[in-house]
Amino acid sequence: MSDTFSTRSESVVEALRAAILAGQFQSGERLHEVKLTALLKVSRTPVRAALQKLASEGLLDYTPNRGYTLRQFPIGEVINAYEVRAVLEGLAARLSAERGLSETERATIGQALRDGDSLLQHGHLLDEHRAEYSRINASIHETIHAAAGSRLLGDMVYLCQQVPVSSPRNVVAFEERDVRRRHDDHHRIYEAIISRDPWRAEMLMRDHVGSVKASLVRSLQPQQLAVDALRQTESAGAAGTDLTPAARRRRSLQQRS
Repeated sequence: MSDTFSTRSESVVEALRAAILAGQFQSGERLHEVKLTALLKVSRTPVRAALQKLASEGLLDYTPNRGYTLRQFPIGEVINAYEVRAVLEGLAARLSAERGLSETERATIGQALRDGDSLLQHGHLLDEHRAEYSRINASIHETIHAAAGSRLLGDMVYLCQQVPVSSPRNVVAFEERDVRRRHDDHHRIYEAIISRDPWRAEMLMRDHVGSVKASLVRSLQPQQLAVDALRQTESAGAAGTDLTPAARRRRSLQQRS
C-alpha cells in the first residue's frame, strides 16, 4: 500500500467519522458505498476501507447481503458516555489548571470565547449557526484536553466521543438558553484554569458536561417515547392476531368501556 493511498484512506475515514458524529446519518441508516463515493468524491476502494475501519471501531454494524448501517445507540448508552466524559473532562480541567496553559493555548481558548460572545450577540440562534458553535465548542474542549498533558486521558476521552451525539463537535440540543449557559460555563472554566484553581476547574467542568447531558436527554426523550409507543402498538397488534374472534370482540368491548 502506497503512502498516498494510505493518506487518502485516512482522510476518508476522518471525513466519514466526522459526518457520523455530526449527525448527518440516522441510527440504523444504511451507508451505501456508491452514494458515499459521490459525497466524498473518491473511489469506492478507500470508502470500503473506511467503512471497515469504522465498523471495527464500533460506529457501524455490518450485515452480510445488507452492508453497513449506523449502529443504534440507546439513550441509556449515550447517558453513560456523558457520565464517563464528565469525570474524564473534569480531570482534564484540573490537570490543565495544575500545569498551566501555554500562551498558544490561552490564545486559542480566548479567541473561541470571543467568537462565542459574538455568536450570541445575534440574540436568536439559527440552524446555520450550529456549525460555527460546534467549532467553538470543540476548540475549547480539545485545547483543555491537550493542555492536560496526558495522552492516556486524551485517548479515553476520544473513546467516549465515539458514541454519536456525545462528541463536543455534535451539538444536538441547540436552544439559545442551553447554548448561552454552556458558553457561560466555558468562561468560568477558563477563569478557574488560568487562576490555577484545580478543584474549581474540575467541579465546573463536571457540572458543565452534566448540564449538556441533561439538555441532550430532553431533546432525545420525545424520539424515544415515539419509538416506545410504536413498539407497544406493534406488540399489542401482534398479540391481538393470536386471539380468537370471541376474545377479540371482548377486548374491543373492554376498550370502548
